[in-house]
Amino acid sequence: MTTNGKILIVEDELSIRKLIAFNLQRSNFEVMEAGEGKLALKLVEEYNPSLVILDLMLPDMDGFEICTMIREKNPHLPIIILSARGQDMDKIMGLELGADDYIVKPFNPLELVARIRTVLRRTEITHQPAKASKLEAGPYVIDIKTQRVYKSGQLLKLTPREFQLMKYFFEKLNETISRDEFLDEIWGLNYFGDPKTVDVHIRRLREKIEDDPSNPLYLKTIWGFGYCFEEGEQLG
Repeated sequence: MTTNGKILIVEDELSIRKLIAFNLQRSNFEVMEAGEGKLALKLVEEYNPSLVILDLMLPDMDGFEICTMIREKNPHLPIIILSARGQDMDKIMGLELGADDYIVKPFNPLELVARIRTVLRRTEITHQPAKASKLEAGPYVIDIKTQRVYKSGQLLKLTPREFQLMKYFFEKLNETISRDEFLDEIWGLNYFGDPKTVDVHIRRLREKIEDDPSNPLYLKTIWGFGYCFEEGEQLG
């Protein structure tokens, strides 16, 4: 029987892990479980899951460290952090390290399943071929087929979400895009999370693509309205 995907649950509390597993299996997902970080990293390497649900407080490793290690080796693997640590700084750190979503415990299992579906759907759309093979502006080139972005010929290491944002900016060059539009187009109409995730991801993208992120030449903030990617004078 075809499943909706293979989900790795990284959670040291057995009762929570089994609750998540039960609801995912009811929704036709294949489930793998890990109660510690080292096992989680091994399962990611050996079984290539479709998505990882990651707790931050594990007995052997810090969840942020695991997120970083997964993202370095698997830049396109979706990660949802599920943690009791609900402070804004924890959320921001998780998103900046490459997580696609951050859910705070206690949580609604049905909402978790819905957000998993949303992340997987957006990831699938990102990897669908587009009509144009390349998009160019300034020193930047987006190769749609390989899902890569280059600046002056140098490959930029972007997460799947950052690639989605960059591609959408190029499709809307010189247009101001609101946070709500980003949420609808990139995160999906059914996104339940914090709208500030847009600001976090764009700030991280700016740090990767601009020479001076505090004085950007291309990715501009339009205060009170949103963001705009300006072609600049270097358009080729």
